[in-house]
Amino acid sequence: MRRELFDQQHEEFRILVRDFIAREVIPHHGEWLVDGAVPRDLYRRLGDIGVMGLSIPEEYGGAGLDDYRYNVVLHEESARANVTLGTLRTHLDIVLPYMLKYADEEQRARWFPGLATGELYLAIAMTEPGGGSDLAGMKTAARLDGDEYVINGSKTFITGGELADLVVVVARTDDPIDGDRRSGLSLLVIETGTPGFVKGRRLDKLGLKVQDTVELYFDDARVPAANLLAEQGKAFTYLGHNLAQERLAIAVGAVAQSRSALEMTIDYVKNRKLFGTTVASMQNTKFEIGAMDAEIVAAQAMVDLGISRLIASDLSGADAARIKLFCTEMQGRVVDRCLQLHGGYGYILEYPIARLYADARVNRILGGTSEVMKSIVSKSLGL
Repeated sequence: MRRELFDQQHEEFRILVRDFIAREVIPHHGEWLVDGAVPRDLYRRLGDIGVMGLSIPEEYGGAGLDDYRYNVVLHEESARANVTLGTLRTHLDIVLPYMLKYADEEQRARWFPGLATGELYLAIAMTEPGGGSDLAGMKTAARLDGDEYVINGSKTFITGGELADLVVVVARTDDPIDGDRRSGLSLLVIETGTPGFVKGRRLDKLGLKVQDTVELYFDDARVPAANLLAEQGKAFTYLGHNLAQERLAIAVGAVAQSRSALEMTIDYVKNRKLFGTTVASMQNTKFEIGAMDAEIVAAQAMVDLGISRLIASDLSGADAARIKLFCTEMQGRVVDRCLQLHGGYGYILEYPIARLYADARVNRILGGTSEVMKSIVSKSLGL
């Protein structure tokens, strides 16, 4: 079905990104899979072509484009090429929006030029061991000592934490007010190299092998009070600001990766012969391919509507939850059926479908589990 989401500028950007991936990513992606992360210099090279500064205001060296469709193009072209650009989605879609909304003028002058060029890279540290989705139960604490905050605690499952130069840490700075655990949390930006701030081991994951995911530890780590984002004690409210975009971003990737899985499966069944004929000629294969394509097209329409709503600042939390729920569950079904059509070869890691299968599983967990999404949707229905 024809999409009407993009205009000429987005398609020109698509060509730029496609050429960059062909030149700078595809030849090296196999090495990155083995290494477990992309080289840090990748983000500087992306900065050279303007990708890192798309949404950074022009006065700080960016393009000043408040248009999420450029991010969508970036994700779609990565999926089309079946590559991963490390933790770029987390940096651009999840962490950078907090900086854009809550950084004061001094912080903007200090950080934004480096963010625009790719010299500075971001991560956010929310999840704690044993905490999961219960952000209100945060144990990491920060106390104000003069003009510095002293942070103690630990974080886990931190996407991009190894390569990040700046990490936005969610920490408890105040006691809960009237028993409300959501109060008293703050956002503090800590710089790599700060004494007492230790980056732990890289976690060995089932999928997403090119994305560094680590544990972080804070042992009397001192952060300047000037690194506090917005008001002390209001972080829980701030964290809700970007949840809709975060969940939509996951859905964007889920649909794009599903389309990639289907396309590689179509190529495979056209060439794979079994019982004297191609797998593609078998009726069951046609049924499966047709059903998957219909699901992907339906999910794409849902995502595109969500993108339009986001651009218009009209994407509700419930609608973002609906989109993420439907698209990630669809992705799970599609990549499973694509792997099945590959037969035994689908289980061999040299076939890209195996990696897509492993990578897809976490999307039903990231940004809130499918169960959390269902709860949000049901709450919006008055239940």
